Amino acid sequence: MQTSLPHLIRLTVVLAVVGLAVAGCGRKGDLDPPSAQATKGGDSSKPTKQPGVADKPFLLDPLL
Repeated sequence: MQTSLPHLIRLTVVLAVVGLAVAGCGRKGDLDPPSAQATKGGDSSKPTKQPGVADKPFLLDPLL
C-alpha cells in the first residue's frame, strides 16, 4: 500500500484536530470540594448545589 506524503500529512492533521477537540471536552473550572453532608455519611453519589452557583445544563449531561 503506497501512501503519498500529502495524504499522510492530511491524516496526521485531521487526527491531531480530533484529538484536541476530544481533549478539550468537559466543564471549565476547579473541582468541587466535598460538602460536609457527603463526608459525614451522606449520599455522595448525588451532586450537591454550591450556594450562589447556577448550574447550566449541558447537552450530554443525561448520558453521564
